[in-house]
Amino acid sequence: MTAVVLPFPLARRLDLIYRQAEYALCLKQQKGDEHIQRQLKTQAEALRRRGVGDDIIAREVAGMEAAIRATMWRLTFDTPEEA
Repeated sequence: MTAVVLPFPLARRLDLIYRQAEYALCLKQQKGDEHIQRQLKTQAEALRRRGVGDDIIAREVAGMEAAIRATMWRLTFDTPEEA
């Protein structure tokens, strides 16, 4: 019997996304980008070890990267809302 493993979407792991975005913003741009790529590679390898297919891994990693970069944008440019 075979089964398709569907991971919980990486982009929805908000604590992970926020931590990576916040840390990357503390670094110079090149180092921040390298950090993000390392984290994406780490997540891809973890999914691969769990038997997730390459097409799903590619989708999940792309979604995670988009979520990290969107969070970085919000952390950089959003202003606190008025109370």
